[in-house]
Amino acid sequence: MTQSHRIAGGQIDRTKTLRFSFDGLPYQGHPGDTLASALLANGVRLMGRSFKYHRPRGPISAGSEEPNALVELRTGARQEPNTRATVAELFDGLEAKSQNRWPSLRFDAMGINDRLSTFFAAGFYYKTFMWPKSFWEKLYEPIIRRAAGLGSVTREEDPDAYDKGFLHCDLLVIGAGPAGLMAALTAGRAGKRVILADEDFRMGGRLNAETFTVGHATGADWAAATVAELATLPNVRLMTRTTVIGAFDHGIYGAVERVSDHLPTPAKGKPRQILWRIYTHRAILAGGATERPIAFENNDRPGIMLSGALRAYANRWGVKVGERVAVFTNNDDGLRTAKDLQAKGVDVVAVIDSRQAGELLPGIRHLQGAEVIDTTGRLGLKSITVRQANGRSEIIAVDALGLSGGWNPNVNIHSHHRSRPVYDAGITAFVPGRDGPPGLLVAGAAAGQMSTHAALKTGLDAAVAALELSIGPDLPEAEDAPIRITPLWHVAHGKGRAWIDQQNDVTDKDVKLAKQENFTSVEHLKRYTTLGMATDQGKTGNVIGLAIMAELTGRSIPETGTTIYRPPYTPVALGVLAGRSRGKEFRPYRLTPSHHWAREQGAVFVEVGNWLRTQWIPKPGETEWRQSVDREVLATRRSVGICDVTTLGKIDIQGTDAGAFLDRIYANTFSTLPVGKCRYGLMLREDGIVFDDGTTARMGEHEYVMTTTTANAVTVFRHLEFCRQCLWPEMDVQLISTTEAWAQFSVAGPNARKLLEKVVDQDISDAAFPYMAAGNITVCGGLRARLFRISFSGELAYEIAVPTRYGDALLREMLARGAEYDPIVYGTEALGVMRVEKGHVAGGELNGQSTALNMGLGRMVSKKKDSIGMVLSQREGLTDENGYRLVGVKPVDPNAKLTAGSHFLEKGAAPVAANDGGWLTSKVYSPHLGHDIALGYLKAGDKKIGQRMRIVNLLAGLDTEVEIISPHMFDPEGERLRG
Repeated sequence: MTQSHRIAGGQIDRTKTLRFSFDGLPYQGHPGDTLASALLANGVRLMGRSFKYHRPRGPISAGSEEPNALVELRTGARQEPNTRATVAELFDGLEAKSQNRWPSLRFDAMGINDRLSTFFAAGFYYKTFMWPKSFWEKLYEPIIRRAAGLGSVTREEDPDAYDKGFLHCDLLVIGAGPAGLMAALTAGRAGKRVILADEDFRMGGRLNAETFTVGHATGADWAAATVAELATLPNVRLMTRTTVIGAFDHGIYGAVERVSDHLPTPAKGKPRQILWRIYTHRAILAGGATERPIAFENNDRPGIMLSGALRAYANRWGVKVGERVAVFTNNDDGLRTAKDLQAKGVDVVAVIDSRQAGELLPGIRHLQGAEVIDTTGRLGLKSITVRQANGRSEIIAVDALGLSGGWNPNVNIHSHHRSRPVYDAGITAFVPGRDGPPGLLVAGAAAGQMSTHAALKTGLDAAVAALELSIGPDLPEAEDAPIRITPLWHVAHGKGRAWIDQQNDVTDKDVKLAKQENFTSVEHLKRYTTLGMATDQGKTGNVIGLAIMAELTGRSIPETGTTIYRPPYTPVALGVLAGRSRGKEFRPYRLTPSHHWAREQGAVFVEVGNWLRTQWIPKPGETEWRQSVDREVLATRRSVGICDVTTLGKIDIQGTDAGAFLDRIYANTFSTLPVGKCRYGLMLREDGIVFDDGTTARMGEHEYVMTTTTANAVTVFRHLEFCRQCLWPEMDVQLISTTEAWAQFSVAGPNARKLLEKVVDQDISDAAFPYMAAGNITVCGGLRARLFRISFSGELAYEIAVPTRYGDALLREMLARGAEYDPIVYGTEALGVMRVEKGHVAGGELNGQSTALNMGLGRMVSKKKDSIGMVLSQREGLTDENGYRLVGVKPVDPNAKLTAGSHFLEKGAAPVAANDGGWLTSKVYSPHLGHDIALGYLKAGDKKIGQRMRIVNLLAGLDTEVEIISPHMFDPEGERLRG
């Protein structure tokens, strides 16, 4: 098809032709077109179907407020539903399809819903699907699910990338119309950091759609010149294709930048969209206003659109929407449309002005005091019926009709902190109220200032006020016409339906029914009729619905009120909300210093918090994970094993009160710990429950190094900072987290000391470096390091730490220099096996409800000093002598299996809650002992050592006889770890 409706002028590049398709048919357009403008240029008005009744619909707007022309773009993995054709930029090869129809757009079988509209009135779903009850699951729900939704989603993975970013500025200007450009120019020339964001791909706002002048240039040329100057200022950031979606706390605004949506595919290395978090000192909302239609019977046919949209398509895109055009208006803006279209050579057959008097344009028929009461044309407008001032009706053949019912300031973002708009009778619209987001000023049409001069002036004034400037630039001359409007919300006529919210098919009859059923509150009206709940958030229909409700209830519009708005301002793709957080990047992850070495060995990794830790390292011939784990355990106990424990939290604590501070933090005492020694510590919550455990070493008189569990590394540090800053600010204590600063390895096994002697520069004999010693050392000829003689495995063991950047090299060096001892690297599974064999508590036992007494560590809670949680740990319920105690468990039959989470029951007791004696917290297979072993909490467990009980797991179908033993199942005397 040719561009039959293309006319002269516009801001498109006619030297280049873009080819695209819609519903499989080929069309042509030009750079600068939107999909809607290109389709209209090709004579296509029918672009979609409404949600509820599947009525034929075309675009009614030229911007992001569009409720009707929703299409699917692209194919395959990049298919995107529910895109507004009015803002989708045209590019060569674009494939678009209509949606919400079957089998075709012109013939939609679901159009039968329109014939059955009597049964689908507002709230019908509240009344229809209640009975019979049995129908819901088998009939109603499947039908509703099949009918719900707009468009279709591809099942393929999105191949594009999305990103998130952070920006800071002195002034954020939202909207690049005349008010926004003037505000940005004022702040930019003053040297302030400015961000100017606009959702359009061409800055200038309505200046691009109008013909009046600003200064000595056209509005579009003045906007282009201003943007060009702003682009030269290093302190100004211009963000086109960027929608500010919401105002959040503390001066933070969210914005979505469509980096690549106007391209067939994103450029290499570029994301498709970016979600920006913008931190501002001040912000100015200059988002303009949205024109509203006038409701009357059958006012939703393709070809009927907002008057300002008709003007925009002609002036900006060089498109006439129809061959014979009429304008229905209640204000002077409609006359401007007729004048501009006439100047473009469009046949304007009539201006229907509901006012009794107004300007008369030469060469155009004016019907004053008249109203449009009906239309014809199922798939596109063919004629309108006009009721003249004398009551006579006349049918006028037209294929396009512009509606101008006034302009609504875009107050959405100003309402995001629950600020209610207030009604301004002068412009018959709601304007921003008080108590908007702190630091946000409003300028231009968004503030109800509808003339170009007023927009420029309020933009300048807002920037001066926001940034406390002394003066701004001179204002250019611009039109300053007064607002002349006589309210007309809807035309009452006959029994037909007048459409208010066109996407959701809300009509004036639905509002009347809501009133009849006493849903007169604006919030109830919204939810009962779905008014304003479409993707446009009621930008074109809300005020009309509220005005009709005001008429029905005999109240004024201010008394009736309005709903407020929530982010986002326009629909947002889920992909950009996720950003990079998908696949491997679903959440942040951290790599240990040994990760690259372990990956080279084919290690299996496990997520531990944000860390990826080595779980086990399979060797050739090993077909099952436990073969690898058993080998690592046995090799470590036989000779020596190395485990990366960098993930343990590390906190440096310094100051003259460091020891006293730790005494208050830990249940046991640290102020008496000698320099060069480390001690196991137990940390309680305020309620006496165990918070965390770990070892803390005293490296100097006023210097300690604390280690925490991996899971609580951040939580413990925050806890210490709270205590330091809020509980005891008078103490001389300084804290710093050094978790990432040190690579730390556990070296365990009978040959651990011999291996370390190969790399450590100092004497680490048992006499020089006994059990629980700690100190600063050097390795490999002078590299600073730390060494701790502590054991989590029950073996002779050390933990050696070097600056993180040397961690990989140290591991490789230890393996190379200690090759004669056949060292192995073991993972978290082997670590878990050895710690259970030794009876050390870990995650399964530190479950947030365990006490020191439960763990058999009650004597560690010192009564000689005060510490967090000490008093409440002595509560009666926590000191019950028959309370839960940590025990070891082994099956009577060595071949029997145990499972963590199983419950203790006496022999012969029924498996019911009343007989529950406790549960298994951790279970492993011990290759050293040759059978499953476990740790668990058992009531009065310390008194039941040697007894036999049952372990029952009803979910797993297990009922196993076990023997209760000491939790120290390997080397209970500790001879190996002190060797």
